[in-house]
Amino acid sequence: MTTRKVIAICQSGGDFVTDKDGSLSYSGGDAYAIDIDQQTNLSDFKSEIAEMFNCNVSTMIIKYFLPGNKKTLITVSKDKDLQRMVSFIGDVNTVDVFVMSEEGAARNNNSNMPGSRSSRTTVSEAVVPVVAPIDVIVDAVQCIDQLEVDVANDVSARSIYTGGNDDNHRKAAQQWENTITGVGQRFNSFSEFREALHKYSIAHGFAYKYKKNDSHRVTVKCKCQGCPWRIYASRLSTTQLICIKKMHYNHTCEGSAVKAGYRATRGWVGSIIKEKLKDSPNYKPKDIADDIKREYGIQLNYSQAWRAKEIAREQLQGSYKEAYTQLPFFCEKIKETNPGSFATFTTKEDSSFHRLFVAFHASISGFQLGCRPLIFLDRTPLNSKYQGELLAATAVDGNDGIFPVAFAVVDTETEDNWCWFLQELKLAISTSEQITFVADFQNGLKSSLSDIFEKCYHSYCLRHLAEKLNKDLKGQFSHEARRFMINDFYAAAYAPKLDTFERSIENIKGISPEAYDWVIQSEPEHWANAFFNGARYNLLSSNFGQQFYSWVSEAHELPITQMIDALRGKMMETIYTRRVESNQWITKLTPSKEELLQKETLVARSLQVLFSEGSRFEVRGESVDTVDIDNWDCSCKGWQLTGVPCCHAIAVFECVGRNPYDYCSRYFTVDNYQLTYAESIHPVPNVDRPPVQGESTALVMVTPPPTKRPPGRPKIKQVESIDIIKRQLQCSKCKGLGHNRKTCKVS
Repeated sequence: MTTRKVIAICQSGGDFVTDKDGSLSYSGGDAYAIDIDQQTNLSDFKSEIAEMFNCNVSTMIIKYFLPGNKKTLITVSKDKDLQRMVSFIGDVNTVDVFVMSEEGAARNNNSNMPGSRSSRTTVSEAVVPVVAPIDVIVDAVQCIDQLEVDVANDVSARSIYTGGNDDNHRKAAQQWENTITGVGQRFNSFSEFREALHKYSIAHGFAYKYKKNDSHRVTVKCKCQGCPWRIYASRLSTTQLICIKKMHYNHTCEGSAVKAGYRATRGWVGSIIKEKLKDSPNYKPKDIADDIKREYGIQLNYSQAWRAKEIAREQLQGSYKEAYTQLPFFCEKIKETNPGSFATFTTKEDSSFHRLFVAFHASISGFQLGCRPLIFLDRTPLNSKYQGELLAATAVDGNDGIFPVAFAVVDTETEDNWCWFLQELKLAISTSEQITFVADFQNGLKSSLSDIFEKCYHSYCLRHLAEKLNKDLKGQFSHEARRFMINDFYAAAYAPKLDTFERSIENIKGISPEAYDWVIQSEPEHWANAFFNGARYNLLSSNFGQQFYSWVSEAHELPITQMIDALRGKMMETIYTRRVESNQWITKLTPSKEELLQKETLVARSLQVLFSEGSRFEVRGESVDTVDIDNWDCSCKGWQLTGVPCCHAIAVFECVGRNPYDYCSRYFTVDNYQLTYAESIHPVPNVDRPPVQGESTALVMVTPPPTKRPPGRPKIKQVESIDIIKRQLQCSKCKGLGHNRKTCKVS
């Protein structure tokens, strides 16, 4: 049997009015509908309400009327109370729920209105912080969790308003004393009117409260009892303008002379700091509180300043929640402005966001035409309001620069999400070439890669392997012993030949036979140069794309559509810049590969070449190596690993009169590099515009994911010193470890 659903009409921001018979009625404010049943938890219910009204769960009070009794409010304080509420309403399908704050309820204990049965608190017109109508969303956010200050009547207000600073008050008065001029003054919206009123009250030093506050009219009076000051504004007929219709200008409460106080909302503070936050994105809450106190004489605590910063950021960047509703429109715009691009998303059964995949046509074309068949897979966390992970596939261009191919935003890193990402990637790049992937071997990547890219090579990311080895060894060995073993592990991975690999792992065995067994069982054929069959060009770690992840870290706090567009902008700029730079190159190879070839050429001049039959040659120097020029092979393995002829091969070319450039990988030529950056990424206009009614995408509803950023400062993972997992130096001259060519002592 299915559980019966009840529609809870959640209301906040209105006024309770006592009728002649003593019953209460609720007028004004905003209302949202939430479906509940006997299984609904109070904490989940409160969280959803907090999301709707942008208010604080910890100070929230929920009340309702029993059927047929409009005189007494019942408080919901635990799960059983919520279940009783669903039971009490009987066969009725809806229940009115009133949302208020603890602070507001506590301030009204002395009211003459009937008390709540559960909490014995009372309700009056000021119980609930005012929530503005739907058409002024910004102001709705401003008014929730407001800090009402009245020095004369509210002791707690003294910590908010520091009235002793006359200079601060004078500054506010000079700025805002004429934001309200009187009857006939017009505003573009109620939000604009409320903001002007707020500044006016600060400049003239009085507190006020709303008598009416809805989408058609606003009536405000001075908070001091008996004071005649009041103001009434409503819409001008046949227009959207707001006009002040009535105003009583005089205060009898001595107004600014006694500095009756301020109403300092987080929304008001947000509007004050908005421009400074735009110039200084790292504006700290502590600095915000200090500046507000210095400039306006208002004391904020850290939490209030932090919330104000969040409001200001949302005013500047747009709503995080709205960004998800724009996703269908945004994806269509990407494909429309960048034909051939992929932009797809999926949602869960409840329409909440699940994952988004993006691959621009310029990236796909650049990879197919100019990049070597090598892709790095990695992820980075998103510390935005709704958390998530960014999965990325990056390639490497002919000058060893990062080339983003595709990326995805997912709710969390799981095997299913990686599998989906790889399926979308395969569909996007659509190549028959055998690709080498450098990626982690965990989180389902090992099986997903082999299933989706059947003939690919999977190189285990050396960084992830080293971190796992270091973690598994922790507690068994000293820091120094682990450092030696990790260094030997890196040396084994980069070792080009079997004998060098074996020497390195024997060093590990000398310290710990268990660690040696770990290395042998970790499938060296997937990570050691001596055994790996794919072409990695000596790039063994999946975090090769650090530049791309730095772009993500700069944009990850933006709403999702703006974050994607910021990444698009970075990629667009990089493609253009590199294309322009490459037009100035006059060499056959890209600068980094040209430099490598010239270094090898200098070493080749000191080598002796002995001719042999066919295409095979013997080259003598510090070692004796065999070169097969027809098969592009040298026994030192340097040519095969890098794609550029080693010094031994170049020595042979000089003897037989061949051009070394003809034996370099085609991916390193300037012509190939320019193919990589031949296509452009185009701007996506109107990224913030919501889809208009009638568009096909308007039928698709996307809501934010259920995961949200936890309160407090984000936890930073403490990692051990990088010297534990850094690669040990290997001399290119003597092939010894622990030093480089410049410090080599071999003559």
